[in-house]
Amino acid sequence: MTWTTDPGTPANVIGVGLIGGSIGMALRQRGWRVFGSDSNDMTLARALELGAIDEIGLEPSAAITFVATPVTVIADHARRALAAGCAVVTDAGSVKAPVVDAVGDARFVGGHPMAGSEQDGIDGADPELFEGAVWVLTPTSDTADSAYTQVASVVSSFGAEVMAVAPDRHDALVAVVSHVPHLTAATLMGVAEMRAEEHAALLRLAAGGFRDMTRIASGHPAIWQDICRENRGAIIDALDALIEGLAEMRDVVDKGDGAALLNRLERARAARANLPSRVARPSDLAEVRIPVPDRPGVLAEVTTLAAELGVNTADIEIAHSAEGNRGVVIMLVEAANADLFRGGLMARGYRPSVQRLG
Repeated sequence: MTWTTDPGTPANVIGVGLIGGSIGMALRQRGWRVFGSDSNDMTLARALELGAIDEIGLEPSAAITFVATPVTVIADHARRALAAGCAVVTDAGSVKAPVVDAVGDARFVGGHPMAGSEQDGIDGADPELFEGAVWVLTPTSDTADSAYTQVASVVSSFGAEVMAVAPDRHDALVAVVSHVPHLTAATLMGVAEMRAEEHAALLRLAAGGFRDMTRIASGHPAIWQDICRENRGAIIDALDALIEGLAEMRDVVDKGDGAALLNRLERARAARANLPSRVARPSDLAEVRIPVPDRPGVLAEVTTLAAELGVNTADIEIAHSAEGNRGVVIMLVEAANADLFRGGLMARGYRPSVQRLG
């Protein structure tokens, strides 16, 4: 997947806080001319001072526009940018389904970089923030293939690993891996604070495990009101599952059931050890070539299938046929899962070929 730009090609960043500022810095390092806008004039001035943007304002001729505002206003900003003539628009919000539905434009690609910092605002911006991070994109059957490939290529140039997931699926998954962990950390921190009122030395005794588990509670509190409002259903489902699991763990501890406790802890340890890692070496990759009809949504279909099967994608491009009614999607995936992906594609009527690179 290659998205090259001439030096000075314009890009927009709307909302230049921690994430938007980091995007702006990453773009500028790669030769883009970045235009920035924000509701706070002081933030904009600071973004200029720190080199996160080149100019203030929205550039209608921008090849790509990133919206990095609070979740509740992303759709409004995205629609305005598209109406102004911006070619492709994406966002960086942690809730996707309501945003994608509200924008409703083939040139919009929902996005969510799974990266952050304990620092708040533009002063925490870092052009290397996305290196090695997963950047989720949420194309739909209406998403223009050209828009998806442009966004995927640009964020890949930041060093991020692109994963395609359906918008509602994203929200359900992120509730489990991001939203509920933050709420859990905040709750545990609240329990410790209450107990510390009775035992003044408690927080001084906090060891590494407690600090590791509650570190995310130090994140910016204000954004969580919007997140919990916009993703309420998925968060409630995940909280219910967590509460049920904790109740079961309580019963195991209360009954002194050592075997059940050991089983739960061993399963958790194994699951933690098997968390997927980033594909790095060419010898670990395979090229999957997928002949496809040249129609909107086909790229979203095959990329979201890869994510559903747990297949990491290292690179992707689409080659359109000269005849105009066929094309080939070329994907680099983990070699270990290439046959699984091939089988999933065949089950959906595709006829892919697979070739290992190593």
